[in-house]
Amino acid sequence: MSAHWLAPSILSADFARLGEEVDAVVAGGADLIHFDVMDNHYVPNLTIGPPVCAALHKRGVKVPIDVHLMVRPVDALVPEFARAGAGFITFHPEASEHVDRTIGLIREHGCRPGLALNPATPLDWLDYTLEKLDLVLVMSVNPGFGGQQFIPGALRKLEQVRRRIEASGRAVRLEVDGGVKVENIQTCARAGADTFVAGSAIFGSADYAATLRAMRAELAGA
Repeated sequence: MSAHWLAPSILSADFARLGEEVDAVVAGGADLIHFDVMDNHYVPNLTIGPPVCAALHKRGVKVPIDVHLMVRPVDALVPEFARAGAGFITFHPEASEHVDRTIGLIREHGCRPGLALNPATPLDWLDYTLEKLDLVLVMSVNPGFGGQQFIPGALRKLEQVRRRIEASGRAVRLEVDGGVKVENIQTCARAGADTFVAGSAIFGSADYAATLRAMRAELAGA
């Protein structure tokens, strides 16, 4: 994998042919498959669960599955997604009763833990958790729907999280999710992101591989 990881979000894929859609973006250069789990409770939408993850894993997805849990409660789903083949499991601190315990649960089940920060979520959550995380996800939209516009304030948050990661001395990925596209991916990278979730920008394009190449070219200039 390169220093910059591209993570197509299957939320924007054609669910009727999901396996082929995932194969296409992996062949086109995706580093992760971003798997958006919404419960119509923590966020106002209902998407997919562990059986879909397990089906993709069984199909033989060649890159890690990056599971983003937008659910409340969190803990009961962690073992299920671990069994279903998740590589990363990221959750929102507001959705967990005991954030430290949830992070430990994810690692105990063999997955890499991540913490997701909504646009108005303060960075204080990282004060006592960053040393236990493998990924921090900065949301550049409010979670719940694909195809939203990028919130510019996320750039400042990315810069601040990057400084914290560097101060920690740990290899923590910094992911950005929401409204990421060819035109702004370089700006996100310059703000400190190294992992980029893109849904409609990729799956809404005519040529997935060409869009991924265009994103990679923009990142090369960051």
